[in-house]
Parts: sequence; structure tokens; C-alpha cells
Amino acid sequence: MAEQPLLTPYQSDKLNLKNRVVMAPMTRSRADNPGTLPNDLMVTYYDQRASAGLIITEGTYVNREASGYINVPGIYTSEQVAGWQKITSAQHKLGGKMFVQLWHVGRVSHPDLLDGALPLAPSAINPHDKVYTPTGFQATVEPRAMTTVQIKQTVADFAQAAKNAIEAGFDGMEIHSSNGYLFHQFFNGTSNHRTDEYGGSNENRARFFFEVLDAIKAAGVDMGKVGVRLNPSLDGLFGITMDADTIPTFDLIIKRLNDYGLAYLHLSEPFTDVSKIPFAEPHIAKHYRPLYQGTLIINGGFDQEKGNKVVADGDADLVAYGTLYISNPDLVERFAQNAPLAKGDKDTFYAPGPKGYTDYPKLNA
Repeated sequence: MAEQPLLTPYQSDKLNLKNRVVMAPMTRSRADNPGTLPNDLMVTYYDQRASAGLIITEGTYVNREASGYINVPGIYTSEQVAGWQKITSAQHKLGGKMFVQLWHVGRVSHPDLLDGALPLAPSAINPHDKVYTPTGFQATVEPRAMTTVQIKQTVADFAQAAKNAIEAGFDGMEIHSSNGYLFHQFFNGTSNHRTDEYGGSNENRARFFFEVLDAIKAAGVDMGKVGVRLNPSLDGLFGITMDADTIPTFDLIIKRLNDYGLAYLHLSEPFTDVSKIPFAEPHIAKHYRPLYQGTLIINGGFDQEKGNKVVADGDADLVAYGTLYISNPDLVERFAQNAPLAKGDKDTFYAPGPKGYTDYPKLNA
């Protein structure tokens, strides 16, 4: 039987991975302590999944204002960095590779998560979504439009978080510029109504994002340790609605990323059916493969067969799996044996404690 493409090693001038299976970033809300510190339970969780070619951690807040979910770890205090050091050290002893996802949710938040302050956003436009707060789900509110000073401070906070990621022992970091969060809010014309240098043209809407990449480089971080996540055809979720400028904006961004020498570009196939939206792109990997010259990770509803096919067809180098990794810590081994996959318990995806987190058995346990 021919070797599965997913299980072959992958090497570029930036990455050297034992296989092409990536654990996608997933919020799991287990940093349930006053400092939102990474903890020993998280060490176990990631250790169990160390056979992945690459692990991308859950989204991790770059500052206090980035928060939009409860019990999510940060990487902006020395105590948080020390907590992550335990996780990366354990991961490296098992031969694992690990990137941290750097995150700011922007307007997808609530004052109850921000010590009473309004969330930050490119413009004062309510996404009309729900967020989970300490008292349960609440409706989002009209956010504050960021001042230029606040944008510059956020740029600086991302650069510091990138430096902290290196100090914490990560092999690299992924900028979460996807799924309706802060960067995506700047990219999108329905959420960005600014009339200054951060709004209007496609180039202006991408300015904040590239300022962050430039600041990370200026901080001395090797750009070969930086990845980027984008979701070009997101529509109808997280307050994002596509318009005729959406795909041209992402085309501009992705072409320009070729100048940065990144570790990878991580793209998502559409989360919903966009076939009836005339200006949407329904085939993300096929569309962007010719435009981006570096390593491409694709994500979004892939199973073993589809993952092997997208790699074999040359449309992506690596495939990121999300929910399958929740209930199958040994996903790589199960793929290798063509073994059945366990189903996850959705009721425990975000609940505190080990149940539904570290208690899924491995195949040969």
C-alpha cells in the first residue's frame, strides 16, 4: 500500500516536520485561574498530541484588551510566559513542534470580560453576535473605534507577544488574522468604515496587519518563525459579511505576504456554502496556491481521505485538523492504521477540568 501523503515528512527552508498533519488552534478554556496562566492540565493535553507534525496552540491573548472568551491563556505577563515554557519544554522532549497563536478578538467581546470597558474595533459597529462571559452568553455591544494611538499600542503589543513567544520556547507563532477577529474586522468593508489611513482602500484596510508584521520583524524575531491565518470567504459568521472588495483585499494581502519569508500561510476553506455569492471564492486552496509561493496549510472540514487528496493534488503542503484532534489525541497513529475515529463530546469542549480534555483514550492505550 502506497504511503499516505499526510504521513510523509515535510521540509522547507523554514520548517522541518515529521508529517503533514497539523493540530489546528482551538479554544478549550482550561486556563481557569486568576492570571489565565497555562497550567499542568494543558501540559498533559498537548503532550498527548505530540505526534502531530505541528501543533498550533489555542488562540492566546496578546494583551488584556484582547479578551473575548473566559479562561483563555495569555502571553503578556511573565507568569504566563513561564507557564508556556513548561508546555514547550515537555513538547520538545517528545519531539514535537509547536507554534503559539497570537490573538486579539477586537469587537467580538463584552464589557464584562474587559473590566467594564467597551471592546476595541476599527469602527463603532456592533457585530450583533453572542459572547460567553462569566455570567453566560451575552449579546455584543457597540465597540469603541480605535484611535491611532490605540492601534499603535496594539501593534507594539503584538510585537512584544512575539518576543515573549520566543522566550517561552515556541518554535514559532501564528498571527490570528481570521474568523472575524480584530485584523479581519479591519480587512472587511462592513466592519471597517474608517476614513483615515486604516480604512477606505484595500491597501489601507490591510495597513494595520502589515504594521504588525513589520513590528515583529523590527523586534528581531525571525520571520521564518511567523505564520499567518486567514479566512477569505468567511460570510455570515462572527459579524462578517462579504462584499465585492473582500476577495481582492485578500488577494492583495496574500500576494504581498510573499515578501515576508514566513513559515507558512494557514487558510480556511469556506465555513458555509458561498456558492450563491457571486464575489466569493469557494475553492480557497486552489485559488491561493498559485498566488502564494511559500508553505500553505489548509483547514476546514477535512477528513483523512480529503486531507491525503489535497496534499497529493498539490493544492496544499499541510492539513490542519481541529475537532478530530479533540477526541483523537493519536490522530496521526489512527490515520496510519486506517483506524476508526472517536467522536468528541461537545458539552465538554469549553468546560473546565480534565473531562473531555485529557481523558480521551489512545487507540493502543
